Amino acid sequence: MKVTGIRTGIVNLPADEPLAGAVENPNGIRPIAWVRVASDAGEGVGVAYFGGALTGTLRHAIDELGALIVGDDPHRVEAIHAKLKNAAGGSAGPGGIYNLAISALDIALWDIRGKALDLPLWKLLGGGRDRVPTYASGALMRGLSLDRVVKAAATLKDKGWKEMKTQLALPGETTPAIEVERMVKIREAIGPDIKLMCDINQRWRPEQAIDIGRRVEDAGVGLFWLEDVTTADDFPGLARVSDALATPVAGGEYVWGIVPFRHMMEARSVDIPMIDLVRVGGITEWVKVAGMAEAFNLPVVSHLIPEVHVHLIGATPNGLTVEYMPWLMPLFTEVPVQENGELAMPQKPGLGLEFNEATLERYKA
Repeated sequence: MKVTGIRTGIVNLPADEPLAGAVENPNGIRPIAWVRVASDAGEGVGVAYFGGALTGTLRHAIDELGALIVGDDPHRVEAIHAKLKNAAGGSAGPGGIYNLAISALDIALWDIRGKALDLPLWKLLGGGRDRVPTYASGALMRGLSLDRVVKAAATLKDKGWKEMKTQLALPGETTPAIEVERMVKIREAIGPDIKLMCDINQRWRPEQAIDIGRRVEDAGVGLFWLEDVTTADDFPGLARVSDALATPVAGGEYVWGIVPFRHMMEARSVDIPMIDLVRVGGITEWVKVAGMAEAFNLPVVSHLIPEVHVHLIGATPNGLTVEYMPWLMPLFTEVPVQENGELAMPQKPGLGLEFNEATLERYKA
């Protein structure tokens, strides 16, 4: 089996919010680079994002790296990773465009492998479970007013979500009391049984995280986890917060490659590593981080792309829950759908995903 060619493109998807209709930026867009990797045994699809103003550069990087793997065997993903790393001469890392580009290609190669073997990805990786928990993400953003975020939380509950995530570190004039009030109101809207997570997106100093985190605990909110409480590579600072709070601390989406996860786990910085598929280096590297976390007796969670992460969390013994952030939903003809707070494992070979041609045309950049 050999790679015979690649095709790439960019779409500017609308920044909508279909889970609860709580749109924070109705005129916003999300630039996504996509790739099709062709082989003599079928085609694989992959995506990458976080390019922002450099999304065109990201697409160009996928084109350049993709040209180097034409003729290679898609089954040999480790050999391809080594080849592309050597081709970049070590000067394109340890994070950034190179990681994003190789991730898009790696995702597509695993899609080809699954199709060639007539197995969905989760079975190819070991087939741990038939269903996995999932949580609603992106509907309870910090830019929403208190009234809107409370109504959106109640809407998610009515739609059957058993887990959901909101944000603190509110914009504008805020105080610890205002932050705590928001969490209390959301908890009142959803009741005591819904698992509630909270993302800070690196906006607090460690001492702020400890102070406000303790206040939220004292208010009886009962967070399932507190996420990215301070700068992602401040491993000692994260460890201070983890040690000080009873609430589990999650983090990892902002780090690149697998090495920072080793430092994070050795420092006992987080209770729940969160692995971002495109920053870590694709499926090949994601699985390595999950195995590393298992050795540290830690669960792992995903960041974005539930369409692929459903496979990874489902195949991973220590996979905890899938973040259901529906940014890419219009890009595919069919996506996993939440039922009673869970996602069923896809049954089609590979990723089980096909690009929606109408979306590629309508939103092409």
